Amino acid sequence: MPRGKYAILAKKIRKSFGKLEVLSGVDLRVERGTITALLGPNGAGKTTIVRILSTLLKANSGQASIEGYDVVKDADKVRGMIGLTGQYAAVDEYLTGRENLRMIGQLYHLSREDAAKRAEELLEQFDLVEAADRAAKTYSGGMRRRLDLAASLMARPAIIFLDEPTTGLDPRSRLAMWDIIKDLAKQGSTILLTTQYLEEADLLADRVVVIDGGKVIAEGTADELKARVGKERIELTFATDKDLQKAAELVKAKLIQTDEERRTMSVAHDGGVRGLRKLLETLSDGKVHVEGLSLHKPTLDDVFLKLTGHQATVKTGEGEKE
Repeated sequence: MPRGKYAILAKKIRKSFGKLEVLSGVDLRVERGTITALLGPNGAGKTTIVRILSTLLKANSGQASIEGYDVVKDADKVRGMIGLTGQYAAVDEYLTGRENLRMIGQLYHLSREDAAKRAEELLEQFDLVEAADRAAKTYSGGMRRRLDLAASLMARPAIIFLDEPTTGLDPRSRLAMWDIIKDLAKQGSTILLTTQYLEEADLLADRVVVIDGGKVIAEGTADELKARVGKERIELTFATDKDLQKAAELVKAKLIQTDEERRTMSVAHDGGVRGLRKLLETLSDGKVHVEGLSLHKPTLDDVFLKLTGHQATVKTGEGEKE
């Protein structure tokens, strides 16, 4: 089939588990050769989208395609094009790293020779050569994730789904996984990455799609999304609860977030001394005592707070196991 601009397309995808609607008409476009991060809290619907796109789950309505092939009608062709790494490492704990990769290669119908050759390439690429002949159950969490990702690349898929690839990893292992993902993108892979880590989306993605409550609420580059908040944000600290409440009323139009426990407030700021002076004058005229002030560059966390009114961490909903 003809190759268009987008390697992954989804239109008006809806999915319910019983009475719980997990996806409410999601549209998604991923350009070929890019990394797109699907960003949202637990229970937002991220894993459900990945399952639908990777043919593991059928949507109630809507259409989705991979390189022009329908994920339902052409499921076999789609499976031959994609690699999938889920939230939990899907490796056989009693096989060695080398045996795991060779087994996956043969499941992809590679010859024994080709499977063995490809396994050695991936063991070296993912820094698993020294541990190759150890049972996978002896691997650390980071090593298992690397082995799992290596397994998903045995057939050299052009499109890779990474569902929460760094969940549960220590900071060092997370950095190593980020380097691997960036290298895959440099090699021309198309990657759809789901994450609840704002820093991860900011660092890796060419494009970020923010999802909350089963709906896409914003999309664009990280810089475009941050521009919605402003060039900077100002964090103010107040001496009393009364000062905090009064300040929130005075600057309501630019208010991003208040933290009653810490008596702090974040306000969007377009930069410049004049804007800062105007803010302080407004608070002073309102007889509000400011105890402390600091300037911060906007982050995706600020974007999420601005769009949803809450941080990117909520409880997992029924049917959405992320």
